[in-house]
Amino acid sequence: MLSSMTGYGRAEFTEKNITAVAELRSVNNRFLEVSARLPRSLSVRENEVKELIRKKILRGKINATVTVEHSNGGSVPLRINVEAAKEVYKLLNRLRRSTGMKEKIKIDHLLHFSEVIEQEQVPEADEQEWTAAREAIEKAVDGLRAMREQEGRELEKDLRHRVHMLDQQIGRIEELSTAQVPAERERLRERIRLLVENEALDEGRLELELALMADRLDVTEECVRFRSHTKFFLQAFADGEPAGRKLNFLLQEMNREVNTIGSKSSAAEIAHQVVQVKEELERIREQVQNIE
Repeated sequence: MLSSMTGYGRAEFTEKNITAVAELRSVNNRFLEVSARLPRSLSVRENEVKELIRKKILRGKINATVTVEHSNGGSVPLRINVEAAKEVYKLLNRLRRSTGMKEKIKIDHLLHFSEVIEQEQVPEADEQEWTAAREAIEKAVDGLRAMREQEGRELEKDLRHRVHMLDQQIGRIEELSTAQVPAERERLRERIRLLVENEALDEGRLELELALMADRLDVTEECVRFRSHTKFFLQAFADGEPAGRKLNFLLQEMNREVNTIGSKSSAAEIAHQVVQVKEELERIREQVQNIE
């Protein structure tokens, strides 16, 4: 089953008057890249937060935001950092004198600096916050995965339809190529007769050249390989592993076969079909860029 790299997950968890809310946003990326915005009390847990996400998400750029709130029944342990307050006061006074300001330094000026009033580190409270945050993150990751998988199912339906259309177009190219060979043989034979009208014609050499020409025009091998790639492309949907990189590789191989078909044939109708196939491959490639 395919999984998209685009999604959103949100969850909250409350325990002992502490409520944690986790929000995850995901977009496509070549590798897994996780960034986390955490409250100061959980900043030391950043690596643990990223590890919770890495356990369940393999590719994508993930932005995680976690907030923690204490309800009325609980208290947030705060303390005044006296030393920091004194230093801020000194700095503001120095700034006032250097700029010639007459306004006196007030307490509300000091409160603009987060260093003055800080949350006191209480091990038990920290553990309670982390427990709530961890539960919220895990639920948010599950929600994110569910959304990515849902979008992946929609992508799979679309890709199956597009690949089926590609197989039909390749079949049409093969039919046109098969019909082209006899016509090209007759055209070449006629041109040679005109060139050697008054000279003896070496039928053996002519047949050899015609056989070589037919081999150069034959695209059966390329069409068979193209269908083989589309077969593996569809099989990758059910492998149970992240398929994005594999699908991208198979698209490159399909494009290589189509380019070879285009270089072999000079027929206008085949060239038109080749252009359509390449356009469809590009549309599929854009879809695959978003698959995990």
